[in-house]
Amino acid sequence: MAPLAGGATGARAASAAFQVAFYAEGMRSASAADRPRASRETRTLPTFAPGAVETPFVISCYDELFTQDTTWAAHSHPCHELLWNERGASTAVVDARVWTVTPTLGLWMPAGTLHSGSAPAGTWLRASFVGLSGTVSISDVPVAVEITPLLRLLLERLGEEGLSARSRQVTEAMVLDVLTPSAHELLLNLPVSDLLRPIADAVREDPRDQRTLTHWAAELGVSPRTITRAFNAETGTSFARWVAAVRAQHAVGLLTRGFEVDAVAELVGYQSASAFGVAFRRTTGLTPGTFRAH
Repeated sequence: MAPLAGGATGARAASAAFQVAFYAEGMRSASAADRPRASRETRTLPTFAPGAVETPFVISCYDELFTQDTTWAAHSHPCHELLWNERGASTAVVDARVWTVTPTLGLWMPAGTLHSGSAPAGTWLRASFVGLSGTVSISDVPVAVEITPLLRLLLERLGEEGLSARSRQVTEAMVLDVLTPSAHELLLNLPVSDLLRPIADAVREDPRDQRTLTHWAAELGVSPRTITRAFNAETGTSFARWVAAVRAQHAVGLLTRGFEVDAVAELVGYQSASAFGVAFRRTTGLTPGTFRAH
């Protein structure tokens, strides 16, 4: 093995190399079919229409640190919900749309919206439930919300013990005042047709998959134009941009777990960190560093 460079740069290079080797091996040996059943917990939650259950609060906060991979079956809440994470990345699914939720980019889920979700072990989830009485939803559909330092501090304050009624009232009002949809979101529209499902499954299983539109057309026995039209119709974007979106979502999950940018770039199919950075910014409007855990 070649000697590593010294100092902080060398330490990061060593860390990135280890992460690539360890995680790549995990992808080969720990497929979903191979994992022990006990490693994942599936939770079943009720389905509520908006306002179906009285919610005698303005904002109620909840958090949980998951010790195993966890999945939520489709459910809905009688109140609005703001999802975000203290640590790690999770997903929320509505129909064929998949959002990634992180410590810096949350998701507003309007009351009554049927959704499912998942979080890997180690994720520290936070959820703020917003009652319907006296509040107006920031959106009628799920929408990303930037978890700014101010919003984070306000939400954390609501979880403090001994907070006076007056302080809670003021803090809740401030939260509702700063809650706004974000210009950025980590959203993936899933194709649902039999034609595109093999492509979607393969790329989501391994974002390093380098098969091009031409390769897929040959494998599926159709023309590249047919696949292009199908992707535009089902996802609203091109094949190349859809692959970039899959890679970006996968990259966020690694970044929030503390992986080095160089390692993430390789693990999601890019030849260099600079190429990864350009593609990531083009897809999300944000830099990889936005999601990097420290």
